[in-house]
Amino acid sequence: MLGPLLPEGGVRELRLNDHALAIAVAAKSVTLPYGQEIRVVHCVSGEVIFRKTATTIAPQGDE
Repeated sequence: MLGPLLPEGGVRELRLNDHALAIAVAAKSVTLPYGQEIRVVHCVSGEVIFRKTATTIAPQGDE
């Protein structure tokens, strides 16, 4: 994952205690290679609370 809220070079996994912060970081991030899925998972329950894939992102230039 790469994004403006992540360390330079990106991360594969990030653990945060704040759900809202985790979702904000995921929403502003992208994957390399493009098109992979980004998920925010509640560690205790295993529930996926946010999911972002290439199909949920509008291609660049579309408005």
